[in-house]
Amino acid sequence: MGSATFRADLLHQRDRRLNRLARGLIAAAAGVALLALVGVAQAWRHYLGDLPRVPPNAELAAYGRAPGMTFLDRNGQVVATRGPKYGRQVKLSELPPYVPLAFLAAEDRRFRSHSGVDLKGVARAALVNAKAGETREGASTLTQQLVRDLFLTSERSFKRKLQEVILAFVLERRLSKDELLELYLNRVFLGENAFGIDAAAHTYFGKSAQQLSLAEAAVLAGLPQAPSVLNPTRNPKGALKRGRLVLERMQDEGWINRGQARVATLQQIIVVPHKGEGDLAWVIDVAAAEARKRAQGRAGDLVVRLTVDPRLQGVAAQTVREALQARGPDAGVSQAALVALGPGGAVRALVGGRDHDTSAFNRAVQARRQPGSAFKPFVWAAALEAGAQPTDIRSTAPVAFGLWTPTESASVGPEISLEDALAVSSNTVAARLTAEVGPERVADVARRFGIVGLPDRPKLPIALGAYETTLWDLTGAYQAFPQGGRRTPPYLVEEVDRSDGVVLWRHGAPAPLVVFDAARAGSMVRMMTGVVTHGTGKRAAFGRPAAGKTGTSQNNRDAWFVGFTPDQVAGVWVGNDDGRPMNGVVGGDLPAEIWRRFMEAASRDEPMLEFDAVRAAGGGRGDFYAGLAAEFARAAETR
Repeated sequence: MGSATFRADLLHQRDRRLNRLARGLIAAAAGVALLALVGVAQAWRHYLGDLPRVPPNAELAAYGRAPGMTFLDRNGQVVATRGPKYGRQVKLSELPPYVPLAFLAAEDRRFRSHSGVDLKGVARAALVNAKAGETREGASTLTQQLVRDLFLTSERSFKRKLQEVILAFVLERRLSKDELLELYLNRVFLGENAFGIDAAAHTYFGKSAQQLSLAEAAVLAGLPQAPSVLNPTRNPKGALKRGRLVLERMQDEGWINRGQARVATLQQIIVVPHKGEGDLAWVIDVAAAEARKRAQGRAGDLVVRLTVDPRLQGVAAQTVREALQARGPDAGVSQAALVALGPGGAVRALVGGRDHDTSAFNRAVQARRQPGSAFKPFVWAAALEAGAQPTDIRSTAPVAFGLWTPTESASVGPEISLEDALAVSSNTVAARLTAEVGPERVADVARRFGIVGLPDRPKLPIALGAYETTLWDLTGAYQAFPQGGRRTPPYLVEEVDRSDGVVLWRHGAPAPLVVFDAARAGSMVRMMTGVVTHGTGKRAAFGRPAAGKTGTSQNNRDAWFVGFTPDQVAGVWVGNDDGRPMNGVVGGDLPAEIWRRFMEAASRDEPMLEFDAVRAAGGGRGDFYAGLAAEFARAAETR
């Protein structure tokens, strides 16, 4: 009994140990399983938590498509397009059979046999790349490329690749092979902002996708791999070489015969010249940004109606180019800008520099430079507002205001009238007037006219244009003088519509802001006419009534002429982007010359208007604006 009981105890103790071990193993297994589940959940959240939703099939063609813009001039004619180009949505049945086959040969020869991911292709690419020691061949299917275009980015990561594979399987289940191929052909990016086979056919060959030859289809099919590098406009040899490779692959697959491949290889491919935006590029830059703001993110392609006159834009750009070519090297001038405004502030021409292709920086809108004496009209306006008269006399003797001692720029007598002082651009008179009325009042007048960015507490050197502004603002501010003290801010965009005709925004005709007394505005026009007839702006005279003001910043870094006729205002700036001084160029020199040449061409065949006749039409200085508005209306009708 004793020994039997002892053996039973041993067995019982062993069973207890085994049970404890089993329970431990089960607990450990449960813990591992729990950790695995947590890990799977975390991995799912990380890799697939933001997996894009696939929209209904009917929405895929336009899904995520960036809007394009079509720009019309003031006459309603198309002058430019900007952004993505989309052709007509074409069906496979409308295309020559070799068009889709060319893309399959170039991108996915096993498209009809895989389920979204080509495992054989992956293995083949891995072998080729391993032998080469570098990545020479990819394995993305056409469906995977479509997924990237629709839902994902080009980021290289395991997460993006995993999502790409999953979404490729989803699309393969949702769409037939023909539907996938059709969607791909209508969305694929083929360079030059062209999306889809039809847009590319029009962009490169000036024809629809249905009219493509076999050779042309092969060239286009070779573009998805590197649309910028193989662009047939910029790299015709590279595009043709890639196209011949596509033809060889089509022949290898039995999709075309040797004779067809040979004929296509020998065919001469004519690429239509790339028509850029030319002289309108500066305009389109500004208008595109304005249109995006006015559209407020609402989807769809946009149609943007501009205020620009194509003839005047061409004249302005040509005048700037020719002046810089003829005078620039000797004068030490590399850049110039011009803004021209019609009645009511409508921009008729805008040139932001010498060559947009070389530098897209817009010196008319973006560059802030010191206007020098071109700011003086606001000093004189402030003085008139404070009670001064054009015939008042001021001393031209040297004057000092603390450490600031402005020097006289003009050759004048000991005393001069305010009218003559503005004509010859007297610095000492400008300083005295500013001291009399206070620099704050001068700044207030300038702000009312449309000059922005002036300090709250300006110093006396504001008299000589010490604070920076833009040509856009300065030209717009001058418009208040011939408009009888009424300000109409410059505007370039008349209307923004959706491509289906829905109006998203319209400029309308807002009432002008009264910023200055009409009678005093008439006095300013008369005094500024003297600048052109016998003052510093004599080189701007061109046989028609004109007024304006010259300006030169310190050390001849900037030179300006801003002037107006009874129906148009224009401003010109010349200088260098790096602020390098010019070779003695002043506002009455090259800027006045550019202004004169532009105004001569712009006014050709236009009726001549007189400042005095405009005043008389309103019955006197007090009704200056009314008469001027009537003349503006008549001038606008003739344009």
